[in-house]
This record gives sequence, C-alpha cells and structure tokens, in this order.
Amino acid sequence: MFAESLAVITATVVGVMVGVEFCVSVFVSPILLRLPAQQSLTASPIFARVLGRVMPFWYFGSLILTAGVAVVAWGEPAAGPAVVAAALLVVSVVVSLTLLVPINNRAMAWTPDDHPADWRDQQRRWLAIHYARVAIIVAAFVCVVVAVLLV
Repeated sequence: MFAESLAVITATVVGVMVGVEFCVSVFVSPILLRLPAQQSLTASPIFARVLGRVMPFWYFGSLILTAGVAVVAWGEPAAGPAVVAAALLVVSVVVSLTLLVPINNRAMAWTPDDHPADWRDQQRRWLAIHYARVAIIVAAFVCVVVAVLLV
C-alpha cells in the first residue's frame, strides 16, 4: 500500500511540475518576449522571482520522491523506469543550476530603466535551454507514469 501511495503522489507532483514548466515554455515566456520592452521588463522579473523561489523545492522534491519510488520498488519491474526518471530529473537539476539559474538571477534585477542591451537575447537563450529542460522532464514524467503502472 505504501509503494502505491508513494507512486501516485510522485506522479502527481512530477506531473504538475511538468505542466507548469510546459505552460511557462509554451505560453508565459513567449508572451513576455512579445511584449513591448517596458511591460516585459516589468513582468519578467516578477515571474523570475516567484518561480525562482518555488521551482528548486519542486525539482528537488520530485527527484526525492522519484528516488523513493525506485528504492521502494527495487527488484521489481517498476524500479527500472523509476531509476531512469530519477536520472533524468538529476540532469534537469544540473541544467537548471548551471545554465538557467544564472540567466534567471540576472533577469530578476532587470528593470525598464536598468537592463543590459542584450536582455531579449538572454531571455531567448533561457527559453531555448528551457525547451530542452522541458523535454527532459516530460521524458522523466513518462518514466514515472510507467513505474506507477508497474508498482
């Protein structure tokens, strides 16, 4: 019963995280990039601050839960997909910390009156890397779902 409950909680947490990140990549960030500079430079730091505070806990929480499923299911068919999902989540955390967080940290300080000349290019670079991260976490989510079905 514990393994099944952990699997369902894990799938829910990872699935909602993937949904949020998908929404950011497909809707929020492209809309912010299309706004005039004044509006974009006002709104973007707000998103950067809010998501910058929440997402680390969500990513690490998803990783811990997924690793927990792998441990609980060790020796069973569900362990394989859970281990792959955990490995993909590790990759997503590394991508986040090394590539996305530095850009995000800079973006949090930007204002309409004080921003670098290449701010849109930096935002586009962030979005391109974010697309890759979303692909990684979608693959992780699929593996989590497979593990849940095998628990």
